Amino acid sequence: MPLTGLDRIESVVYFLGLAIATVYVGGRQETIDDPERVTKKSALSAPIGASISIGLLYVLIKAGLDPTALYAIAVTLFGVLAVSDVGVPILRNVLPESFAEAEVEVPEKLAKAIKLAPPTLPVDGLATLALGAALSAAYWAPVAMSQKFLVSNAIAWAIAMTSLGAISLGSFQTAAILLAGLFCYDIFWVFGTDVMMTVATKVEAPVKFLYASPPSAEPKPYPFSVLGLGDVVIPGLFVRFMARMDEALQPQVFSYFTAATAAYALGLTACFAVNEITHAGQPALLYLDPACIGSALAVGAANGQLGEVWNFEEEGLTEGGE
Repeated sequence: MPLTGLDRIESVVYFLGLAIATVYVGGRQETIDDPERVTKKSALSAPIGASISIGLLYVLIKAGLDPTALYAIAVTLFGVLAVSDVGVPILRNVLPESFAEAEVEVPEKLAKAIKLAPPTLPVDGLATLALGAALSAAYWAPVAMSQKFLVSNAIAWAIAMTSLGAISLGSFQTAAILLAGLFCYDIFWVFGTDVMMTVATKVEAPVKFLYASPPSAEPKPYPFSVLGLGDVVIPGLFVRFMARMDEALQPQVFSYFTAATAAYALGLTACFAVNEITHAGQPALLYLDPACIGSALAVGAANGQLGEVWNFEEEGLTEGGE
């Protein structure tokens, strides 16, 4: 849910650059060996699960109970692993091969206790794990969030990249169901109630991207511009899926991945434009989901592959739970 403050131009440029780069790079990164596949059943239930989660947080806030601490602890612990997961391939691309192959011997007793065989750990993995721990520690430093929002954003970015590499939409029909359901979810909770706005501004955790508003004489109820993590990850999963479609269908006219990336950029720009005009938070998926799905169908028609697009499923993945 994008929400921009008085620093509109700066925050919009920052969010657009960050979000589009994340979606593009996330779509090109390597997939883990056994990604979690979204089934049609789980796609249908996703808006319900998300509604229960956000509703519970809202009830706790209204009851005077602050869920921020427990929520942020869980997220930052996961963030340590996410930073390590994202950091290893980066290190291996920029440092000498000898560093990537280096290992540290683990004491025999400790190796047996944690059932580690062989009793060694990769140096690059330990280095990025230490970086993740350092970022999480910095997040909990007793200073104002306006002084450490970039640390929060770094953790959120690592979580986004890890999610994009670990989840597969599996089939176009599943992707369409998921995006359509979350399209309705986003519209309802932003326009129908104050739930989304309340949770987004009251619960502080690295599950959103922030941009600190500049100091001003007028006090602000919430001194940050905000872009929700889901506004990057959900369409990002679709854009990544389009990269797989390019590999499988080999389009001769237009690239599905390029079109989806452009559609995401245009959709997010439109969202920020409406936010600027109305001065109110917008459900980003209202703009992003139709843009992404529409781009795939339009490019499929242009390539003469509309039927193949609609029935497309990633090879090597079998769907259970339908």
